[in-house]
Amino acid sequence: MGRVTERRKVIRIRDGAVSSRPDTLVAEEPLEIRLNGKPLAITMRTPGDDFALAAGFLVSEGVLAEQKDLQNIVYCAGATVDGSNTYNIVDVKTAPGVVIPDITLERNVYTTSSCGLCGKASLDAVRTTARWPIDDTHDEHGGDTPPVRVDPELLAELPDRLRAAQRVFDRTGGLHAAALFSEDGELLDIREDVGRHNAVDKLVGRALQNGALPLSRAILLVSGRASFELAQKAVMAGIPVLAAVSAPSSLAVDLALESGLTLVGFLRGASMNVYAGEDRIALRAAAAQG
Repeated sequence: MGRVTERRKVIRIRDGAVSSRPDTLVAEEPLEIRLNGKPLAITMRTPGDDFALAAGFLVSEGVLAEQKDLQNIVYCAGATVDGSNTYNIVDVKTAPGVVIPDITLERNVYTTSSCGLCGKASLDAVRTTARWPIDDTHDEHGGDTPPVRVDPELLAELPDRLRAAQRVFDRTGGLHAAALFSEDGELLDIREDVGRHNAVDKLVGRALQNGALPLSRAILLVSGRASFELAQKAVMAGIPVLAAVSAPSSLAVDLALESGLTLVGFLRGASMNVYAGEDRIALRAAAAQG
């Protein structure tokens, strides 16, 4: 659905002058995700790409891993008292034979960066459900594909490319963005959402729908910080490199170190911090000293 923005009246004060005018705001509405008819989760999101969001969420939950795992996704009617459809409920139906993990509150809670579950349990949960190992010693296709290597100069260019591709941000200033780039810097896909985790889910879900998982040669760039939740989503989609314009959390770094994920933070201009997986970054010998 296309309810990406809404108009609201705003009182503007500029240098003491007061005026009234309409302002464009990013839309935020709840989306309930059902799995085979049963309620599973609710997320606050910007409407649009809802089916991809639901599919991507289920990739991060270890339910879906390949296009063939998904039978269909539909909007549920009757979401209001009068029976009209608000397009805020989707039902994901898995293909016959797909084993559904025991998704309980204890299993689900680790997906939220503010959860109280201990770090070890969080890391263990991802380790036991990840389908696409991203360690360079593993090739899921059994071939001799060379490891991903990325120049720092290329990474430095990506935030500007991300910002230039953000269409709704220019009108609202209120959206996070996530983008997939090739190892050569080609923009593969970009999604915007009021929630940074939703933007990533939309990317991963579209990749699953297109039969493109695992994203074993891709770079994921996010416009904010790198939480454990975002690192988890990268690992579950088989993405080897996660870069963020802001800081990572300690648990995100722990997960990156354990899983083999390359994690870059504070990517601003030519400056960046590499917290894990530095072997994928083509560092100059002089820069690597000390």
